[in-house]
Amino acid sequence: MQEIYIDRLGSGFPLVLVHGFLGSSDMWRFQKDFLKNNFSIIAPALPGFGESFRTNSVNSIHEMASIIINSIKKLGIEKYHLMGHSMGGMIVQEMVKQSPTSVEKLICYGTGSIGDIPGRFEPIDVSRKRLADDGLKVTAHRIAKTWFVEEDKAKNFFLCEEAYINVSEKSADDALVAMKNWSGINNLKNINNETLIVWGEFDKAYNFNQVKTLNENISNSRLEIIKGCSHNVHLEKEDEFNKSIFDFLRS
Repeated sequence: MQEIYIDRLGSGFPLVLVHGFLGSSDMWRFQKDFLKNNFSIIAPALPGFGESFRTNSVNSIHEMASIIINSIKKLGIEKYHLMGHSMGGMIVQEMVKQSPTSVEKLICYGTGSIGDIPGRFEPIDVSRKRLADDGLKVTAHRIAKTWFVEEDKAKNFFLCEEAYINVSEKSADDALVAMKNWSGINNLKNINNETLIVWGEFDKAYNFNQVKTLNENISNSRLEIIKGCSHNVHLEKEDEFNKSIFDFLRS
C-alpha cells in the first residue's frame, strides 16, 4: 500500500477531509483553520495530487477509497466524521461502502453518485482529449476557472494553481478515468449515516439533479444550497461554508 501525505492538526473527534480532482490537502486551508479547535483534522492528499504528487496515481475510485481507509487505520483512528468534495465526494461514498462502521457523520459536498457526471460542463471524454491535446497546465487552468463564479479572478483561485502545479498529465488522466468508470447510485440506499449535502447554486460540474438524487436516496440526509457560489463554495464563501459544516457536526 502506497504512503500518501496526510496533514494532521487540531484536537477533538476526528474529521477526515478528502479533496477533489486536481486538488490538495491545502485546498482545505480555511476549513482546517476554522475547525481545528474542535476536531482532530486528517486531510490527506490523494496519490498523484497535491502534496502526494510523487506518489503513483491510481485510476479507480475504489482504490483511492481503500488507500485512505488504510492510511487512517495506520494512524490508529477507528471512527471519524467524513467530508468529501467533488471527486472526493465519490471517494467518501465508496469509503462508507467499504468501511461503514468507521464513519459517523457524512458530508457530500459538490458531488454526485454517477461518475460520468451527467450535465457536467463538458463530458469527461472531452476533458481527457483536451488534456492530451493541450497539456496539464492549460487544461487544469481552464477547468479550475469553472469552479468559481468569478473564474480565475476569484480571491482564492491561487490555491487551485498551487494544488496542480506539480500534477502530471498521467495523474490527471487516471483520475478522469476513475470518475468515469465509477457509479455509487445503487449503494445510496445503504448509506445510513446522518448526511449533509452541500451544493453551490451555480455549480457547473455537478448540476442540481446530482445532489437531488443524493438527497432523495440517502434516507437520513438534508440538502443545503449556498447562494452565489459555483463548485468551490469552501473557497468562495468560506465563512458561510465553515459555519454550515460546524453546525452540522456539532448538532
